[in-house]
Amino acid sequence: MKKETDQPAPINAELFQQALDGVIPLTPSNRISLAQPLRRVSPRSTAIPSNIIKDILSDNDTGGDVPTEFVRSGMSRMALRNLRRGRWPMQDTLDLHGFHSDGARKLLLEFLSDAIQHNLRFVCVIHGKGWQAGGKEGVLKSRVRHWLSQYSEVLAFCEAPKSAGGSGAVWVLLKASDRSSGIPE
Repeated sequence: MKKETDQPAPINAELFQQALDGVIPLTPSNRISLAQPLRRVSPRSTAIPSNIIKDILSDNDTGGDVPTEFVRSGMSRMALRNLRRGRWPMQDTLDLHGFHSDGARKLLLEFLSDAIQHNLRFVCVIHGKGWQAGGKEGVLKSRVRHWLSQYSEVLAFCEAPKSAGGSGAVWVLLKASDRSSGIPE
């Protein structure tokens, strides 16, 4: 017995060729190239600098509503608005789906440390929505946002738009290193 997927029927191939008659392929010059080449991430080291560990002090839940945005004192609200509008491309992403609090905290610290070492300014942290019974917000969602607000190198963060994860992710603006990227603070 012959399967339909073994070979296309001659009549189907002929119809396909007729459908393509007159189609002109795009030339490579009509393609849009990436503005920046994708950054190749080296494996993250497991050593976390002591100053970072001091920055994120507690694992306590904030107890209240989960903040949708944060801006460090002395920081312009315009920078937060630009971050929220996606003015700058995300340079790296961390996905914490499936991690428990301790593992997520360690990965977040390593990720932020690595991002700062590579002079990245705009990153995305995906923590998931983590709905619990009774309609309560997920524990990881509130903790990640709490940890980010405690971390001194985080200047601002905002909830990602629905197309980029919505309430299950945050876009983060990191402090510029000495080698500034040219973006005003």
